[in-house]
Amino acid sequence: MPQRWILMVLPFALWGSSMVAMKLVLDHVDPWTVACLRILPAALAMVLLLPMGGISLVVARGDWGWLALFSLVDVSCGQGLLSAGLQTTGAGLSSVLIDTQPLLVALLARQIFGEAINPVGWLGLLVGLGGVACLGLPEPFLKNLWLQGPALDSLSWNRGMALLLGSAMSMACGAVLCRFAARQSHVLSVTAWHLLLGGMPLVGMSAWQGSGLQTLLPQDWWLMAYASGGGTALGYGLFFWFVTRRELTAFTALTFLTPVFALACGWLVQHEHLDMTQWIGVLLALAAVTLITRRQQLWAPNP
Repeated sequence: MPQRWILMVLPFALWGSSMVAMKLVLDHVDPWTVACLRILPAALAMVLLLPMGGISLVVARGDWGWLALFSLVDVSCGQGLLSAGLQTTGAGLSSVLIDTQPLLVALLARQIFGEAINPVGWLGLLVGLGGVACLGLPEPFLKNLWLQGPALDSLSWNRGMALLLGSAMSMACGAVLCRFAARQSHVLSVTAWHLLLGGMPLVGMSAWQGSGLQTLLPQDWWLMAYASGGGTALGYGLFFWFVTRRELTAFTALTFLTPVFALACGWLVQHEHLDMTQWIGVLLALAAVTLITRRQQLWAPNP
């Protein structure tokens, strides 16, 4: 049981730390190059290593249409928009926008797979959104929101925020599409092919913009190696493995932990410290995960 939970939480820890690594590299190179460096090495590694582990790369003929759509939505759109949005948006706010995924996935899973979301589940989703807001949004904005109500102009809304919301929607759709793309094929093979196919448009965009590989510093290559090997190959593999085997709403609720791991990484690498609001955000994120994963046990409707 503890080992399973560690494996379930691991993708979100890898994603949170990978966002920090990508943000550092984006200071020196364009977002399309960063997206390519994150996706393609991971895809090639999976294509080479999976057969060594006895996993066939063959995809059933009936799954190819869904796989193509899955690749376009989750990787080409999701990862491309993520890298582009990160370039002009702070890491904290980026986490808030990206981590709206559990709410989007819950709505999709309810409509498509009929997953029940009782009042405890809805409360958990709202608590989780509050938690990531406390973790990522600037404290003056939160105080203004609490005392005077919404004032979105104080966030200096920019194009990057819209791109990140688009990325969140794309990846939420990707979590649903994976189930259809892996109906008759091994989920890890589907993951590898979707990274490779989805990475091709990113290569085209990088070439069109003019690849900036020559501007990368030596430490940037190490950071991208971590983001690709850990955050993409291992992170995506584990994520989609559980997506096809666990309830979507409950599992993707763990996404609320991503900014917690991002802040922990900042504390370890850059010696950043959490303020009181961020600690509240950590507690809210943990409470949200508990409420959503245990919503059936906590809610006993009248017969």
